[in-house]
Amino acid sequence: MNSSARAVPEVALLAIRKLIDERGFAPGDALPSQRDLAVQLGVSRASLREALSSLSALGVVSVQPGKGVYVQTVGEPAAIATASDWPFAAQACPEDIFQLRYALEGLAAGLAAVRLTRDELDVLQDNVEAMRLELRAEDFARAAQLDFEFHQIILRASGNQTMANILITRADIFLESQKLPFIRPERAMETWQEHRKILRALARHASGPAHKAMSEHIRQAASRTGIAFVTSGVF
Repeated sequence: MNSSARAVPEVALLAIRKLIDERGFAPGDALPSQRDLAVQLGVSRASLREALSSLSALGVVSVQPGKGVYVQTVGEPAAIATASDWPFAAQACPEDIFQLRYALEGLAAGLAAVRLTRDELDVLQDNVEAMRLELRAEDFARAAQLDFEFHQIILRASGNQTMANILITRADIFLESQKLPFIRPERAMETWQEHRKILRALARHASGPAHKAMSEHIRQAASRTGIAFVTSGVF
């Protein structure tokens, strides 16, 4: 699937938020039918449904089969995503954190691909398998910790100590950001699948594919949290 196809649900998500804001929809108001929304936004019904599913998980809308889509809350995108749960609001919002991770962790993975030892690859393989088991057991807290450890191993292996320090010295914020995508339990296995893709590129010592797979993983994790951001056409 090309980058423009992957981005469509995120574009639809942002467009729905904008429509709610610009047209003054209030909690309890019905949005246009899904057919009309798809036409107005210029997206497929499948992309629209995915966007509505994300917004429903975040409590922005309520999708009621046979009745319609109703607004539940209104507000700024980043605030809606985690306003009541995010403990670092005074320092950085979740969107900022995902953007920073997108900028740095892809590069880190590309660097790590040519430096990782066999032992480090074995640890990553064990981590990915452990995550699969924890997700199947629906232990999302433990899965988030494994997610965090996976990224830390790659950061340390990058060889760029300054970049690693930026992320590792505030590990509390980054661990919290890695819990957020698990608000969508039905999509939790996507994290594991993306880690597998990153691991395959690292195992081949393929710098470009590792960079791309990691950057895409960060973007998708943000999407599962309900955050979409422009990626400058990298993918």
